[in-house]
Amino acid sequence: MSFSFLNSKGTTYFLHERVRELKSGKTQRLFFFAKTVKDGALDAVPDGYVVVESKTGLPFLKKAA
Repeated sequence: MSFSFLNSKGTTYFLHERVRELKSGKTQRLFFFAKTVKDGALDAVPDGYVVVESKTGLPFLKKAA
């Protein structure tokens, strides 16, 4: 079951991760929320991150303080 977040407007979003390789050869992890479950869906929020909701209702990950 993938991690879901219900925002203040009643819309459910699912957390996803995508790993890509940069030109320098390093890998970068991209986290994003989508309204449907797609490839790369995560079961939990990664360690060191918290889910925050923007003023428009879109969720995003923020590093924990």
